[in-house]
Amino acid sequence: MTQKQTHILALPGVDLVYDVRGPLPPDDGRPVLFLIGQPMTAEGFDALAGHLPDRTVVTYDPRGLGRSVRTDGGTDYTPQQQAADLHALIEALGVGPVEVFGSSGGAVTALELVATHPGDVRTLVAHEPPINAVLPDAEAAVRARAGFNDAYEAKGGGAGMAAFIAMTSWEGEFTDDYFARPAPDPAMFGMSTDDDGNRDDPLLSKRSWAVSDYRPDAAALTAAPTRVVVAVGEESGNTYTARTAAGTATLLGQEATVFPSHHGGFLGDHGPYAGKPAEFAARLREVLATG
Repeated sequence: MTQKQTHILALPGVDLVYDVRGPLPPDDGRPVLFLIGQPMTAEGFDALAGHLPDRTVVTYDPRGLGRSVRTDGGTDYTPQQQAADLHALIEALGVGPVEVFGSSGGAVTALELVATHPGDVRTLVAHEPPINAVLPDAEAAVRARAGFNDAYEAKGGGAGMAAFIAMTSWEGEFTDDYFARPAPDPAMFGMSTDDDGNRDDPLLSKRSWAVSDYRPDAAALTAAPTRVVVAVGEESGNTYTARTAAGTATLLGQEATVFPSHHGGFLGDHGPYAGKPAEFAARLREVLATG
């Protein structure tokens, strides 16, 4: 695996920490490949980057997450701010246009980047962006999101995460049957029922609601020179982020491109949510090469 070098980009309100694997500019003339998430930070891409040793790969911790500590006093995570930071990083490195693989909220950030700075990105692979507005049951999805937040505010992280898992694993639209279910027990998922008192989790609190509230600018995205590929996991079925991927693809006049595994299909084999990073990397290569 290519040795990664860690750097800091000082921006207003944050010292943005990023990692570079490989030479800048790349020796082979290929674009730099950015792997971005939200609220996941850079280490979540270690396995995927390890299967791309011939590419120059950049990962980073978004503003306010992981090592990128905020100094602006803000507590929210918006696609607009994250996209502005990403644009600043691409400009500082002098490597645009780049290729981007965006996962989950990172895919939303990348869609905003393409819409506002279309010259920054040659190809974007947006993997399962969680965007409520593209769903036929958008209002119910907003209600389901409020449900796991309510559980988090009332009983803490275990209860909130159990409710989040219940939401994101539900197949199909959020019907009356979904809302009639009893609250899931955190112990069912091997999680503690203890409440540590914290209410600042970037996933379970309201701090990231701007991500799932995002409304893609279809006109700007389709007019951009960027090739946008919306991706979905083959194991994601008809769950929430599979449906948002399909809806985003339809908005952009395409069908979602299938990738191996699930929402976290690029993750390594440690933990309960292991993916298939080797197969995922091979598919990513294939999709990028066809552009």
